[in-house]
Amino acid sequence: MNLLITLSVFILMEGATWLIHKYIMHGFLWVLHKDHHDHSNKTALEKNDYFFIIFAIPTILLMYFGSLRDYNYLFFIGLGIMLYGMAYFFVHDLFIHQRLKCFSRTNNPYFLALRRAHKQHHKYLTKEDGECFGFLYVPLKYFKFYFINQKK
Repeated sequence: MNLLITLSVFILMEGATWLIHKYIMHGFLWVLHKDHHDHSNKTALEKNDYFFIIFAIPTILLMYFGSLRDYNYLFFIGLGIMLYGMAYFFVHDLFIHQRLKCFSRTNNPYFLALRRAHKQHHKYLTKEDGECFGFLYVPLKYFKFYFINQKK
C-alpha cells in the first residue's frame, strides 16, 4: 500500500507541476520565475531556485509528521513528492539546462523530445503565451520528429 501511495503521488505531481508552473510561476510568482526565462543575468543561482525551498517545506513536514506515527501515509505522500523533486532536479537542472554540464549527450527519443518541448517553453520571455508547462509528460508532437528520424 505504501508503494502505491508513493507511486500515485509521484504520478499526480506531474499534474500539480503543470498547474503550479502555469498559474503560479507564470502568474503571481513570476517575479521569482522570470530570471529562469531571461538569461541575461548569468549567475549560478536564480531567484527561480527559491521554488526548491518552497516545495521542500511541505515535503519535509509531511515526511516528519508521517514518521512520528510509524511511517503512516503522510510520510509516503512526502516521499512521492521528494522523489518527483529529485527527478525534476536531475532531468530539468542537470540534463535540460546543463547546470553542471553533465548528461549532455543522448540519442534517446524521449529525452530528445523532452529537451525539445522544454526549449519550446523557453522561447517565450514573458509570462504569457507559454506552452509545455509540464515536466515528464511530453506532448506527442515533440516525439514524432525523433521517432521518424531514428527509423531512417
